[in-house]
Amino acid sequence: MATVTVSPIHFEDYSGVQFERLVLAYHVRAGWRDLIWHGQSGGDQGRDISGIEPLDGQPARKTIIQCANRDTLTLAKAKGDMTKAVKAIGGTPDVFKFVSRGAVSDASRTRIEQAAASLGIPHVTIWSGVEFEENLRLRAEYLLHRFVQGIEFPDAEADIRKFVDDFPDLSDVDALQLMAVVFDRPAFRTPFQQESSLPAFQQAIEDTIGALNTGVWRTREGDEIRRIPSIHHIRDARIRFLLEQVVRQVDALRRIFVTRLREGEIRPCGCGQQNCPTYMLTHRVADELDKARQRILTTFKSAYAPFSVSLG
Repeated sequence: MATVTVSPIHFEDYSGVQFERLVLAYHVRAGWRDLIWHGQSGGDQGRDISGIEPLDGQPARKTIIQCANRDTLTLAKAKGDMTKAVKAIGGTPDVFKFVSRGAVSDASRTRIEQAAASLGIPHVTIWSGVEFEENLRLRAEYLLHRFVQGIEFPDAEADIRKFVDDFPDLSDVDALQLMAVVFDRPAFRTPFQQESSLPAFQQAIEDTIGALNTGVWRTREGDEIRRIPSIHHIRDARIRFLLEQVVRQVDALRRIFVTRLREGEIRPCGCGQQNCPTYMLTHRVADELDKARQRILTTFKSAYAPFSVSLG
């Protein structure tokens, strides 16, 4: 089963409002929280969209997103938008993000980053049209298909969220692409060593099981990150069987961790600090856990060949 490709995307064929809707829909799909679309009511004061970017294992970042539906993102445009936005919100965001339909040169990126630093903005993210398209294909290709096919996206943020989460006519390949993100996290990528940082490792594993079975992906604190297709969205019986095997393997990983923790082969480092994330593992257990995770990743890849998450 092949994914339909649409390349290249001519964003210049679409209006500024259509482009903003697609940018908003992408960030909804990517699990951002508290998204507000300022541009839909006019007078955006240098910010089209604002929201909170969740980061695995790091503090979430308050971000302003500006959609540059133009051939060139100039320094004057970028600096003007950042200046207006900082004044409008009465403080500086953690990140200012530009999503441009055109190319952005390295020299322009450097000058924009310098302008941001002068305003006290610590981080700047700049996506050219090509980079935006790459991220859409990676995390929300079905949204790109619908956009190119002329399907009208809703106006209201709440309606766009429902539009994104309904998974209408989603192929098995597209569903697997969205499901794959639950494995792109340290709990599955980072090899174990004798001294390992294990903050909420067990919770991360349990959240993965829940996401695959129910389609609800949550943070360690229990807050919903986003919705993804579940095993029950998959039509192909062979793929569904493989995913059920993946869930059993993830549960086996959880049970190994819990058992070895109880038996003392995984233990706190002994520093005496109550919230210390460092644990000591025997060589045998580190190898056992790595092999269990490798089985999970291998089985998921057998269901979804483009899957690229790997240990280390």
